[in-house]
Amino acid sequence: MTRRGLAALTALLTSGFCALSLGGALYYYIAILLLVLLAYSLISCLWARQTAVCRQHLNTPHVHRGETAQLALKAEHRCPLPIAPLMGDFSYAGQQIDCAFGAAPFQAHERRLPLTARHVGQFDARVTRLVIHDLFGLLEMKKKSRAQAATLTVLPRPFDIEKPRITLGDDGSAALARTQEDYNAPEDVRAYQPGDAMKRIHWKLSSRKREILVRRFETPAPPDTLILLDCSAPLGGESVPEGKENLRDALCETAVAVASLQMEDGSPVRLPIYGDQANEFSSDHKASLTLLQEMLACQPFRDGEDFARVLNLELRRMRRTGATVVITTRLDARIVEGVSRIRRMGPSARLYLVTYTPDSPDYQPFVSRLQHHLVEVCYVTPA
Repeated sequence: MTRRGLAALTALLTSGFCALSLGGALYYYIAILLLVLLAYSLISCLWARQTAVCRQHLNTPHVHRGETAQLALKAEHRCPLPIAPLMGDFSYAGQQIDCAFGAAPFQAHERRLPLTARHVGQFDARVTRLVIHDLFGLLEMKKKSRAQAATLTVLPRPFDIEKPRITLGDDGSAALARTQEDYNAPEDVRAYQPGDAMKRIHWKLSSRKREILVRRFETPAPPDTLILLDCSAPLGGESVPEGKENLRDALCETAVAVASLQMEDGSPVRLPIYGDQANEFSSDHKASLTLLQEMLACQPFRDGEDFARVLNLELRRMRRTGATVVITTRLDARIVEGVSRIRRMGPSARLYLVTYTPDSPDYQPFVSRLQHHLVEVCYVTPA
């Protein structure tokens, strides 16, 4: 009951008491009028509450950070008695917004709300409850919305970076040439085609099959680019508004930028995710970049594996790795030692330090040690 309703109830009790005490007809008329108003308000609110429904629909389930999605909200009720416009409590990304719908019965009242994708992640948008008022504003009733939340996935947006160097002896082309010259290890044979070298003809098999057959050799796979992303809670950003969220955005977008650049020319990329939802991305096609973006958007970046331990676990991959890219918000002695060990295993190494204070003197000793081991150090400042 609203304050106006409490005032009407008080007036009803007062006029009823006066009517019974003094017997004046005017008091009876006032008491009956207030009683009818309260009864009408109660019936109309209960009827509308019982029949009120709400539906919602996103125009797209995925957007990139910085873009805007549209959420369509529809609410209706089937109470023929006039009531006040329906109100809804809308929740999105931790914010509560009041939205108003129409009051006419038996028709859907639509509202379109823009949802700004400020940060990477998954965000639920929904009307948590409907608020019903009677025509006179005497009563207020609330109904929890049963509509399923619309989940908006905000994908990281890649940016331009310098291509990491591949240092696994060569980029794979020399290995291919050596394999084609190794006539002791053919993978298969095929029919002769004009232009094939005579020394690749399999003479014994050709004489037996009575047709010219040419040796076909296995093509070696190019070396991988291994991206190691720190999925634990970002370090720093407490003094900056939305600092933690901005650090997480920068981590994800740096990883996507590296993967996108490497897959442009078909280079294989591996990105193991040691987060709350353990997973691994592996591909050499840029068309699969959306899958990586969705995997990163699903990570909460809270209770990931200790990153120094991750660096030690991934040493087993160094045999087929041509370049290693390390992305983190923290830099200490353990991480420096882990990255240095990776570099000593052979592949090139680049470290992206995501921080608001790249000029901090605390980083200088660790950066010097990394550069001494020929590790490239880059800084990323969150937008």
